[in-house]
Amino acid sequence: MSKRPGQVNGNVTPVKSRRVESVVARDAPDETNHPGPSSSDLSLPPTGDIGLIESITMKNFMCHNLLGPFHFGSNVNFIVGNNGSGKSAILTALIVGLGGKATVTNRGASLKDFVRTGENTADVTVKLRNRGPDAFKGDVYGDCISIEHRITSDGCRTCRLKSKSGQLISNKREELTAILDHFNIQLDNPVSILNQEMSKQFLHSKSESDKYKFFMKATLLEQMKRDYIHIKQTKTVTRDQVERQEECLKDLKQEFLQKKERYENMSSFSEMKATLENLKKKMAWCLVREKEHMIQQLQEEIEKEESNCKHQNNLQLCQTKVIQVEKKLQNLKCKIDSLREEQESLSEENLKLKEQIKANGKAHKEQELVYFRALNKVKQSEQEQNLLREKINKAKTSGSLNSEGETEFAKRQQTLSALKEQLAKLDNECAELNQDIKDKQQALFKGKEELDKLRLEEKNIQVSFEAKQKRRNQLLASRSNKLKRFGDRVPELLASIDEAYAMGRFLKKPIGPIGAYISLKDPTLAVAVECCLRSFMKTFCCDNYKDETVLQELMSRYYHKGSRPQIIVSPFTEKVYNIHGRKVHHPVYPSVFDIISTASPVIINCLIDMRGIESILIIKEKHTARRIMQRGPPPKGCREAFTLEGDQVYSNRYYTSDFSMAKYLGGDLETEIRMVELDMENYTAQLSRFQLHVNSVTEDIQRMENKLNSTIMTLKKTLASANQVKATITEQENVEEEQTDDISSLEEVFKENQQKIEMERQAVNEAKIELDKHRKTAEDIDSSYSCVREKIDQLSEEMEPLKDEQVKLEAECGKHERNLKILENKLKTHEENIQAMKSELAQKEEELEESVAKASEISPERQQVDRSAKSIDTEITRLKKRISVQESTHGDQEQVVREYAEALAVYRDKSNQVRDLKRFIDRLDNIMSDRQNRYKILRRSLSVRCKLYFNNFLIKLNCCGSMIFDHNNETLSISVKPPGRENDDVSDMKSLSGGERSFSTVCFILSLWEITESPFRCLDEFDVYMDMHYRRISLDLLLELSERQHLRQFIFITPLTTSNIPKSSLIRIHQLQDPEREKSQMGDEEL
Repeated sequence: MSKRPGQVNGNVTPVKSRRVESVVARDAPDETNHPGPSSSDLSLPPTGDIGLIESITMKNFMCHNLLGPFHFGSNVNFIVGNNGSGKSAILTALIVGLGGKATVTNRGASLKDFVRTGENTADVTVKLRNRGPDAFKGDVYGDCISIEHRITSDGCRTCRLKSKSGQLISNKREELTAILDHFNIQLDNPVSILNQEMSKQFLHSKSESDKYKFFMKATLLEQMKRDYIHIKQTKTVTRDQVERQEECLKDLKQEFLQKKERYENMSSFSEMKATLENLKKKMAWCLVREKEHMIQQLQEEIEKEESNCKHQNNLQLCQTKVIQVEKKLQNLKCKIDSLREEQESLSEENLKLKEQIKANGKAHKEQELVYFRALNKVKQSEQEQNLLREKINKAKTSGSLNSEGETEFAKRQQTLSALKEQLAKLDNECAELNQDIKDKQQALFKGKEELDKLRLEEKNIQVSFEAKQKRRNQLLASRSNKLKRFGDRVPELLASIDEAYAMGRFLKKPIGPIGAYISLKDPTLAVAVECCLRSFMKTFCCDNYKDETVLQELMSRYYHKGSRPQIIVSPFTEKVYNIHGRKVHHPVYPSVFDIISTASPVIINCLIDMRGIESILIIKEKHTARRIMQRGPPPKGCREAFTLEGDQVYSNRYYTSDFSMAKYLGGDLETEIRMVELDMENYTAQLSRFQLHVNSVTEDIQRMENKLNSTIMTLKKTLASANQVKATITEQENVEEEQTDDISSLEEVFKENQQKIEMERQAVNEAKIELDKHRKTAEDIDSSYSCVREKIDQLSEEMEPLKDEQVKLEAECGKHERNLKILENKLKTHEENIQAMKSELAQKEEELEESVAKASEISPERQQVDRSAKSIDTEITRLKKRISVQESTHGDQEQVVREYAEALAVYRDKSNQVRDLKRFIDRLDNIMSDRQNRYKILRRSLSVRCKLYFNNFLIKLNCCGSMIFDHNNETLSISVKPPGRENDDVSDMKSLSGGERSFSTVCFILSLWEITESPFRCLDEFDVYMDMHYRRISLDLLLELSERQHLRQFIFITPLTTSNIPKSSLIRIHQLQDPEREKSQMGDEEL
């Protein structure tokens, strides 16, 4: 690891001093004898207590779902298995689990490559032994340190350090580094962990410099060399800096001598400076006195403003007026509402009486017909009674009937039959005529109702036509003067206003009409804006009530009292109100405030006050307006909205506009004139059609009346004819009875007829009484109807002045409310002014406190000043000039003293720095010289020991060989001669077989193991290229070394069998299962 070796300065390996000494003190073995345990080895603890690997567990690591836990022995451990069973994965997991980088493993470029395909995380757990007196934080971790690493699929990893009991101790990288340093575990050192790739590189390398680098890296001499080179470079840079500092020191010394000379030649200006100090003290307290005077004046002004209650009194008076007017207006509205309710009830009663008149008239006519029929019947009976009386008289005078009577009787019978048939026809005609009269009367009534409706509609169209005609005249007049759009007399009124303003009658010239001063950014929205502003388009603005009185007097010349334009009184301002906090903001639709454009801020402020244009949206589509305003909470600050057609939309109601086109803000005058003329033509055509229709209906009514009168006359004639036929029939019947009846029977008939006549007369009298009742009822109903009509008219007359008074009161109430708003603004301004003055007073008082504090710092005692600040400042300036003249010659005393002291301090500091640096460089030269000598001695000692151990291990093969170190050229030459080829000139390892080279490599590694320290050694597939002979010899060497170094832990990874390894309690063999893919292949072969 690059971090930990970089911290080593003078030792061979970063281990505890006890073990370093044992390495240095170990004697080189003889060439003929095997190296045995040295005296230093015997001084070590009896068992390996720290740094040994107790177990390792992997989950979702590389291509394995779960491996482990593998519990390792304290001495020799063999990991045996076929290719793909996870041998190298264990070694890779050991490096990663101890915090090593992915590149150190030579199995992947990034940690995410170690996460099993299809999984999100991989877990590696390594447990290290932590026993004995050298344990790392034994009281915290206990006898075992558990290192858990979790690797995610994006290449991140987390580390958790736990105690033996499983308690989480730390998750910091620094803690893991401290543990590895304490246990002397070097993950990137091939002596500690030699993987397949590193072994292959060394085995197949042909460069002697690569072998030398391998030796230097394994013994950490390379790191020591880099440290020494860095120290030399630092020393060179430091020496250059010292030389530059010496050059600067000469200049500093020269500057110091000059300042010292000026300091020694400096004269005193104490008296002049003392006078200046006194003047500064007086100046400070003079400023305090002036601030106190300003604060006193400001307090008096605040008291004066607070005692001024004029605005409050005016506001209370105006509020009282508003309450009184609102009370009057409320009472008046109650009266109008009661009169209106009474009028509505009378209207309902009027309709009922009208219906009663119609029903009573009909009943009266029917009763009149009954009466006349009964009267005609009485007259007829009386005529018959007279005839009967004559018959009786004739019968008494005549004695008998002649023979001609029979013949006349037959003729009379025929005549009587004919007369009865004629009477039946006449009765049928009378019934048909009565029905015809009823039908014609009903048709006549309907015709008159239709005529009334037509005349009412004609009157409405006539009124609309006259309004359009008046509008056309205004538009035609506005061709030459646009102001005539707002009224025919507006140009004359504005001319009078200009004349009065020139004469000085106005304090500020009134502005109006408002519509003449505004234009639209979007002309298509003219109808919507006019529907929003309505009467305000013709309104005038005045600055004060005096100007309003003058303007009212001018308006009276051109307008009647009830038709004058409205006047709004509000103080004129040059800036538009700040409406940032209450203006509606919508991302799509603008407000009326955004659409209107005018050069006068008075107009905008007036519309903000009176109409609230900043809170009204313009939304063109009706459905969109309903959705925004009514299907949810309206936009913030929005009170209402208008559509393109002028419809008014609230959150809970919707009003349809009666405007069809803009009257004042229309852009194209000629188009508007054509539209108005087209409307007039339509109204004229409608009037013509209505006139024709009225004439036609009138003619129909006249015709129906004539037909009705004719039918009535025909009915009367028919009734007369029927009565005459009845009389003739009666006469004929009486003549016949005269011939047949005797006088007594005639007299009986006469008496019966007389009784019948009396009864009929009684019926006539009853019919007449009933007729009189109907007539009286009709008169009473007519009287009630007339009375109700008079009351309705009287109520209408009473409501007219009340309505006028209501309009006046509403105008007066609006005027007082505007005044109230103005007074509230004035009171608010007055209070804000007082508050501003108080804030200024507080600020002045703070400034006074600061001035007093500064003055107290300058002079603790208050100075009595009888001069102005200006005179004191003049004298201070004069003294400063004199002192400046003196100082220009000799310099400022304080500055000279300060510069001298600074120059002396800088010179001393630089001198001490240069001296200390020189001493440090000299001492560093001595230390580095000694270190270099020690380094060379150590390098020579390690190389000699490595060479001796290597030769000793070759004896096992019955080979001879040599290892030559060239430290000057940094090369390592290894020559090996197999048995029977001792006399060959070629001794390079390239001439050896694969097994011989592998065995030579094992010997070299064992040599390095003998001269270096590490708690455990890992060797991966060391015997893969050996035959069984060399493998057996290599295993014997490794086991022999492990017996000698029984305090260390050895982990050997091999794919070959371990059946020939002797059984021992110190040897533990871990047999890995075959990978799943091999099992499946074997199963296929068996099938």
